[in-house]
Amino acid sequence: MTHQEITLTVNGCRLSAEVERRLSLADLLREEFGLTGTHLGCEHGVCGACTVLVDGVPSRSCLMLACASEGRHVVTIEGMRGPVADALREAFRESHALQCGFCTPGMLATAIDLIARKRASSEDEIRRELAGNLCRCTGYQGLVDAILSVGKRTDL
Repeated sequence: MTHQEITLTVNGCRLSAEVERRLSLADLLREEFGLTGTHLGCEHGVCGACTVLVDGVPSRSCLMLACASEGRHVVTIEGMRGPVADALREAFRESHALQCGFCTPGMLATAIDLIARKRASSEDEIRRELAGNLCRCTGYQGLVDAILSVGKRTDL
């Protein structure tokens, strides 16, 4: 048996697909579900561009098999909504943390997790947490400033 029927919740919608057992979650999201905001960079889990939230935890979708997402809740950049995501988007814009945009989906997923875990209280801590996400354009300072500004907010 080389295929498996799976059902998962993506961005709040329950979806099913018959997938090859070796298909990555990133390929399922992009090719089967049309969610092309999940970017593929290195396809080895090094760059972080494919990071999505799986059951609330940042996960490299290029490394995760689609079969392993059975019954899970996946949130891609297309589904990242709410006060924290909105505040981060605005802070990214204000801090010039957006340039080419290729790393942005993975950075946003990671930043949402940092805020949720209260791990965005210092520049050093944010830099350490972002170490798994590569950005070739921003120099990281804008990203760090944006995440730090949202992490300090008490209204979220």
